[in-house]
Amino acid sequence: MSELISYINASQFESEVLGGGSVVLDFYSTECPPCEALAAKFEPLSELYGKDIRFMKMFRQENRPLAEKLGVMSSPTVIFFKDGKEVGQRLSGGIRRSDLVGNLELLIDKKKADELRAMVQPVMTDCDILIIGGGPTGLTAGIYAAQAKVKTILVDQALPGGQVTTTHLVSNYPGFEKPVEGFMLTHFMTEQAKHAGVEFRQAVEVTNVDLAAKTILVDGFETIRAKRIIIATGSSYRELNVPGEAEYKGKGISYCATCDAKYYDNKEVVVIGGGNSAVEESLFITRFARKVTIVHQFDKLQANKEAQEKAFANPRIEFIFEHEPRAFERRPDGGMDVTIEDLKTGERRKMATDGVFIFAGLKPNISIFNGALKLDQWGYVAADELLHTNVPGVFAAGDVRSKPYRQITTAVADGTVAAITAVKEVEAMAGY
Repeated sequence: MSELISYINASQFESEVLGGGSVVLDFYSTECPPCEALAAKFEPLSELYGKDIRFMKMFRQENRPLAEKLGVMSSPTVIFFKDGKEVGQRLSGGIRRSDLVGNLELLIDKKKADELRAMVQPVMTDCDILIIGGGPTGLTAGIYAAQAKVKTILVDQALPGGQVTTTHLVSNYPGFEKPVEGFMLTHFMTEQAKHAGVEFRQAVEVTNVDLAAKTILVDGFETIRAKRIIIATGSSYRELNVPGEAEYKGKGISYCATCDAKYYDNKEVVVIGGGNSAVEESLFITRFARKVTIVHQFDKLQANKEAQEKAFANPRIEFIFEHEPRAFERRPDGGMDVTIEDLKTGERRKMATDGVFIFAGLKPNISIFNGALKLDQWGYVAADELLHTNVPGVFAAGDVRSKPYRQITTAVADGTVAAITAVKEVEAMAGY
């Protein structure tokens, strides 16, 4: 623990934080994975900036009245103060080092900021197996590799868990008699990986990936070099690229029902899509919204039959088939107008709604690899039976790779195969 970090309570807030000078205050909680990820950045930065900026932490649960008065509703939340006034941008959730640094530099003059930035020394870290991506695939690979007693580092540009963390309930994962919340399932996996000995780099920026040399640059100063790399970056929600989508993302347009459905209690929403995610998430949204309208480009749903039956039987769900969205607009009252086109006639009309959820499929997260990987016709990474890619010593596993089915169970299976194969190759290199 850095000696330059002070722990304060609400009674000290006025004197210690508002009393003047430059202060950064972290509202933290216990048993909070994002707080743990932040601590790995907060403490080293206190060593670098601590002579010019006072670093402070406050336990949010024991100081709830002050936290609520300040509008702090989640942990971690980091607030920056200069001469008693809040400056910069509040940071919360999976906080990146670069965002911390950007706000810290607002608290000191530019010359000093340049001097401190120049003091950051490059670091080289060697490991046996480097896993890029912390969803079920990466976590499983980490568990297997670390339990085999090879040095394993897992790097994730967000927080571990992947898309499963935003899944309301997982009902088909073996070993759980009753449905388990997605975030709890990945929490169990993450804790198991930590106990196995996996080293984590969470909520970091990954640049200068060189798969041939098996190196990546993390947060601009740490180069991680590995003997084997497992790519487990998964996939992300596919955007429609419809006018208004980018402008109103998070402001009326959402891609996560678990995250945002609660904001539409007794309201109306439009769901774009007709696959498993669209239909299953629509069913979840009906727990809150009084009406859900599914707009789908085909004349029938593509979801599994069980989900379809539940959706058709749900009185809160209506369907508009053979239509596509053409524009999203925000109304002055905060609602949304969705322009849809009839694909048979070309006729367009506007639908008034309170919010929009888009579930248009997935795309592989491969942009950081700079075209080094061989892909299939849909843009997913091609890999053989043991999950080798075209780059020697580099594996692709989980939703990022070319495969017929993408489920949590197939993801953990991929992580298992990739890790066992990589461990054997590392051991062979060592002459075991």
